[in-house]
Amino acid sequence: MKVRGAALWRAVLLVVLLAAIAVGAWLWLDWARFARTALAVPTAGQSIDVARGSSFKDIVRDLRDRGATKASPLYWRVLAMEMHASGRLHAGEFALRQGMTPRDLIADMAAGKVMQRNFTIVDGWTFADLRRALSAVDTLTHDTAGVDDAELAKRIGVEGDNPEGWFLPETYAYVKGDADSSILKRAHAAMSKTLDAAWPGRATGLPLASPYEALILASIVEKETGKADERPRIAGVFVRRLEQHILLQTDPSVIYGMGAAYAGNIHKSDLTTDTPYNTYTRAGLPPTPIALPGRAAIQAALHPADGKELYFVARGDGSHVFSATLEEHNKAVACYQLKRCQ
Repeated sequence: MKVRGAALWRAVLLVVLLAAIAVGAWLWLDWARFARTALAVPTAGQSIDVARGSSFKDIVRDLRDRGATKASPLYWRVLAMEMHASGRLHAGEFALRQGMTPRDLIADMAAGKVMQRNFTIVDGWTFADLRRALSAVDTLTHDTAGVDDAELAKRIGVEGDNPEGWFLPETYAYVKGDADSSILKRAHAAMSKTLDAAWPGRATGLPLASPYEALILASIVEKETGKADERPRIAGVFVRRLEQHILLQTDPSVIYGMGAAYAGNIHKSDLTTDTPYNTYTRAGLPPTPIALPGRAAIQAALHPADGKELYFVARGDGSHVFSATLEEHNKAVACYQLKRCQ
């Protein structure tokens, strides 16, 4: 009986051992399946925000709450240990990409591969437009709120108290929580670098005394046309008018000087009302840029097209008719503005 009892216990232990091995094997296979199976991310552009001091349980709870995973925190913790990432997960915003596996996400967190966002400064925006656009971005920290332009110019390092024109239109990457002033500083540095690089190679004999005057002219070119092939011709017209001491008579500058009074239309009375930016009443360039010019407009201002044209008028389709004489210009105005083509 004792022999028979011992044999029974050995059989029971063997069954328990085999069951444990089977369960262990199943758990290992289930864990391996979890590690390589894509998270449930139905649409692009989703992210997870890991606050500083978050625990592993907090991170997994967030993922479970949004339906990205159903796995237990234990599976995630074991995966982090297997990847030697425990205790090395960074805070920040991390992208949840379609097709991303738990292993991919932990690798991103361990490497501090935070999600990059983009903010685009559009060619031809004014500085006021730029400030409004920045204030509307809820993923930025707004440390410039309530700061006037003059103080902001001082903080950023812009010479003078008017920052208009001094920010290069481009797309700037940032991470959630960055200050909006950091984008302004980078855009200002990019514009300064662009001007410094372009100015020495400018065409000879330009009636421009400094890179800042080139920036002013470029801003006018930017506002006058959006057509790439017209920018050098537009610049050429204004350069020749400066050389010949002819009033620039550019409407965008007048509109800029009107400020909030501009309601979408410019009237004859606006052209005769003097402001520092009214190029119908004042000679030369306006005192500051009137917008943020792009690289192409800066190149056009520094390399204007040769020719004799002194006038241009909008066709109404985004392009312009250029004229060398006032008589030709008046005919173009009659045709394209007054619809009296002969």
